[in-house]
Amino acid sequence: MAKLEQTLKGDFNEIIHMIEEGILNGSMSASLEDSSDFRSGTARCSVRVFERYSYAGSNRVSLNVTMFQDGNGPIQLSAITSGGSQATFFKINTWGEEAFLDKLRELL
Repeated sequence: MAKLEQTLKGDFNEIIHMIEEGILNGSMSASLEDSSDFRSGTARCSVRVFERYSYAGSNRVSLNVTMFQDGNGPIQLSAITSGGSQATFFKINTWGEEAFLDKLRELL
């Protein structure tokens, strides 16, 4: 598992759209598996779950991106990858997870 947490400034809708387009266009095997959007008062939260095939790990990896903003405050982003291990009882070969997260780092 790899994780990225970051505080962003900008337009919430533009950032989530840029992330979706960038991830989907960044790999021919990338897909948006599902998404959710919530609002409560001035707060909003968006969740995106992406998946792609990792050639490095010879398996599929997922990337969960969560963005939260309250009013016009800063946008909190949390991104977590999983699924890149090939072992049964412990994690080995997590290159695919790191590579997937690196794509998001490039976009941000």
